[in-house]
Amino acid sequence: MDDMAATNTGNSGELDAIIIGAGFSGLYQLHCLRDRLGLKAAVVERGGGVGGTWYWNRYPGARCDSESHSYWYSFSEEIVQEWEWTERYPGHAEICRYLNFVADKLDLKRDINFNTNVTSCEYDDAANRWHVTTQDGTRLTAKYLITAVGCLSTANVPNIPGRDSFAGDWYHTGQWPHEGVDFTGKRVGQIGTGSTGIQAVPVIAAESDHLTVFQRTANYSVPARNAPLTPEFKQYVKDNFAEIRECMHSTPNGHSFRIRDRSAFDVNEAERQDIYEEFWDRGGLEFRASFQDLMFDKKANDTAREFLLGKIRETVKDPETAEKLANIDHPYATKRPPIDSQYFEAYNRDNVALVDVRSDPISEITPTGIRLESGAEHELDIIVFATGFDAMTGSLLGLNITGRDGLPLKQAWEAGPRTYLGLQTAGFPNMFTVTGPGSPSVLCNMPVCIEQHVEWITNCIDHLTSNNIDQIEPTPGAVDAWVSHVNDAADATLMPQAGHSWYLGANVPGKPRVFMPYAGGMHVYRDKCNEIAANGYQGFDLKQQTVEA
Repeated sequence: MDDMAATNTGNSGELDAIIIGAGFSGLYQLHCLRDRLGLKAAVVERGGGVGGTWYWNRYPGARCDSESHSYWYSFSEEIVQEWEWTERYPGHAEICRYLNFVADKLDLKRDINFNTNVTSCEYDDAANRWHVTTQDGTRLTAKYLITAVGCLSTANVPNIPGRDSFAGDWYHTGQWPHEGVDFTGKRVGQIGTGSTGIQAVPVIAAESDHLTVFQRTANYSVPARNAPLTPEFKQYVKDNFAEIRECMHSTPNGHSFRIRDRSAFDVNEAERQDIYEEFWDRGGLEFRASFQDLMFDKKANDTAREFLLGKIRETVKDPETAEKLANIDHPYATKRPPIDSQYFEAYNRDNVALVDVRSDPISEITPTGIRLESGAEHELDIIVFATGFDAMTGSLLGLNITGRDGLPLKQAWEAGPRTYLGLQTAGFPNMFTVTGPGSPSVLCNMPVCIEQHVEWITNCIDHLTSNNIDQIEPTPGAVDAWVSHVNDAADATLMPQAGHSWYLGANVPGKPRVFMPYAGGMHVYRDKCNEIAANGYQGFDLKQQTVEA
């Protein structure tokens, strides 16, 4: 399945479309362009197999936070009926198995260049073609460039002084060794307590001699309540998938549950506590769907906050540790809301310690461990950086994309990403981005927004081809209006109140502070995209142009 021997499938020379990335987005985009439109398309993938984000994220406890019956393709009834998930929340290995199953069923791998790292993408104005160069010197040319590189694919490895002097081993969760890491008998230090860190802590704690967690930002978490799926539930999904799919397509976050149509203040305090207990026991992201105003009304959000802080204090036995974990500086779900399997319970283990590096920051990494500003030293054998990603833009900027008149994407986005619908950027003709900044992306169950994006791009290219249109890109005015709308949508929620959020790029030093995903809801976004297409691709500049290839 992984580390395939093939490095190039022979897809070189002139193509209709080049797709970068072989995860959920790239696989479906290849299927749509090649098998539905009959175009000559190829995928370039730096990994040795399909999977995208899940190919690289193999850290301990790596697991999806969308329920399995919503975290898959819905375009094929046949695939839905043939595949069976084993757990409520699939782990990375099962997701990779699923994507390999789909790739094999649709015969996609013959058009995927594995182990191929893109070094540059350049737009040729005169020829109206994109030239993609790879690390081994291969050059691919196509009319359309489609980036399907994922929102969480570029690891954010902190440049802490002395990092490279560490005599032990260090790892980033987003670049985990495929052979795994043996923590037996080791003193481990983990930096970071976001979604990834919360998944990793219980597993590393159980395997290591001692785990020290270095927490800068305390976080909420709701139990996942992960469990094997029963045969009855598996059959229910197969029998009712049309209804499940309709729910996913009509809800703001693309999940298979609906936000309850009630305010936190439509009920009295006792009833509200009972509802929170019910959703806590149910587990998962549905907790935030218990009331419809949690993301818009600070007082309503405070009721969820107090309930969740109470659960931390109730679970963690040591009062001092509990208070460090409960010292949360942002409203609930304004950052990515983690779900966990025994995260807070892990701090009751004798071999787990919590260090608050907001009050006593990390000064440096030494050959033997981590030293804090107070002078306190923690001797370690292994350091795990659970420090997240250069989200939304990092993977795109890493492709070294150059548009019309030699304009680098890094320059175009110097003050933050500027797109129209998250799909295209002015100055970069015929370049499409799947789940780019300015789209719902990470605020949505990813397969839902991926399918919508891929189908919109496919229909757009079909329209261009059918009408002999050679070039499409958004007008600067449409980009300005969309960026303003994205900001307004975010400001209508409580999310901008989370100052250290990677939604704002705040986890990467020097990155512009711009709220990147579209917070207006996937169902609203879908309607906007459909309306724009129906109105002759309003806001896009379409050019019929005769060029010499």
